[in-house]
Amino acid sequence: MEVHTMADENDNMEAVMGLIINGGNAKSSSMEAIMAAKKGDFTTADAKLKEADNFLTDAHNAQTGMLTEEAKGNHVKVTLLMVHSQDHIMNAITFRDLAGEIVDLYKQLDKKADK
Repeated sequence: MEVHTMADENDNMEAVMGLIINGGNAKSSSMEAIMAAKKGDFTTADAKLKEADNFLTDAHNAQTGMLTEEAKGNHVKVTLLMVHSQDHIMNAITFRDLAGEIVDLYKQLDKKADK
């Protein structure tokens, strides 16, 4: 029989909240990149995409830690909050990918306008 300690639950909650926070921050930075590109500020757009990537890296590291513990046999109780955190990460990754494409599109449009 598995015994979960309060420390285990606190570690899991910290990881879950890290996923939610970093996912939200990555999505916000991605949106800021799109808005900057829309204004023709591609330096800021690229910086915001890099910032989003950094948030996603932090989220990925937290997620990897949880997966590593699971692989070791340290199973955690799956909660709605945990599922919600995974949704945040998946949406943030998708949004970041799309933001990169939109920024590239604005760059192409800007080059054509200069001709």
